[in-house]
Amino acid sequence: MVADFQLTYPYQAYTMKKLLTSVCAVAALASLSGCETTDLKMGNSEAKTVATGSAAGAASTNTNSQLERCASPLGTVSLIENEQAGWYTILRNEYRLPPTANLLRLMIQQSNCFVVVERSAAGMNAMSRERALQQSGEMRAGSNFGKGQVVSSDYGMSPEVIFNQNTGGGVASLGGLLGGGTGRVLGTVAANTATREASVLLTMIDNRSSVQIAASEGSASKTDIGGMASLFGTAAGGGVGGYQSTPQGKVIAAAFMDAYNGMVKSLRNYKAQTVQGQGLGGGGRLGVDGAAPPSQTSAPQPTPTSTAAPKKAPAKKAVAPAATTTTTK
Repeated sequence: MVADFQLTYPYQAYTMKKLLTSVCAVAALASLSGCETTDLKMGNSEAKTVATGSAAGAASTNTNSQLERCASPLGTVSLIENEQAGWYTILRNEYRLPPTANLLRLMIQQSNCFVVVERSAAGMNAMSRERALQQSGEMRAGSNFGKGQVVSSDYGMSPEVIFNQNTGGGVASLGGLLGGGTGRVLGTVAANTATREASVLLTMIDNRSSVQIAASEGSASKTDIGGMASLFGTAAGGGVGGYQSTPQGKVIAAAFMDAYNGMVKSLRNYKAQTVQGQGLGGGGRLGVDGAAPPSQTSAPQPTPTSTAAPKKAPAKKAVAPAATTTTTK
C-alpha cells in the first residue's frame, strides 16, 4: 500500500517523508529540554562542582569533596588582586562578580593548607580605624589593641582569569546545510547554545625573599542548549536558555578550584630551588664578559640570645684594717 501511494503520489510522499524527518528531529531535541544544561566540568569531563559550604578556623562544613585538604597549615597567606588588569575589569563590570579573593578565601580556609590573613584595602582600613579609636581614648579599658599583634603574611597568592567563549557554530552550520524546517529548528537551537570556558592562573610568592614558590593553571567549561522555549512553548522549555541568567562565576569558581587543587598537590612534594655553588641572587650561572664573579649569598642570621644565667660579679676581698702601735713613754 505504501509503495502504491508513493508511485501514485510521488510529490506528496516526498513531502510527507520530509515532514516526518523534521518531526523526528524536533522530538529528539524536545527530549533534551529537561536537561538543557550539561554538568559543570572542572579539569575533566566528569567534574561538576563549585566551591560550597563554610569554614571556621580549621573546621569546615559541606566542603566540596574534590577540594584538596592538608593535615596542618603550611603558613599564612594573603590574596593579591591586580585591580588594574583587564580581566578584573571584565569580572567586575561585565559579569558583575565580586573579587576573586572572596572565593579563594573560602577554598583556602576549607582546605586547611594555609591560614588567611587580611591585606585588602578595606580590611586594613578597618583595622587601622579600630587602632585609631584606641589611641583616641574612646575604647573601653582592656580592649587590647596594642602594638605587635598583627600576624605577618608568609606568602602572597595572585589570581588571574582568562575568558573564552564558543557559541556552537558547528550546529548552526549543520542547520544551514539541512535547510527547511529541520534546518530552522537546528539553527534556532544553535543561536542560543553557548559553551563557556574559563582558564585561570594562580601564583604564590614568598613575601620575605620575593621568590615564586608555586604556580598552577586551572580550567572549566559549561555548555547550555537554548532555544527550546521558542520551539515548544514555555511549558516544554521551562528553564531553557538559563545560561543568560547564570553567573559566569560558576565556571570561574570551578576553574579556580582546579588550579588550587593542582597547586596543593605540587606543594606536597615541594623542594626549594637553589643555584648550585651560590645563593639565590648571587650573580647566577649565566655569566657575561667583564661581570663580577658570582658570590655566595644568604639571609642575615638572627643574633643568638643567651639563655645562661648571668655570671655573678666576683666578691670583693675584705681589706684588714692597718695595725696601730702605741708607744709608752
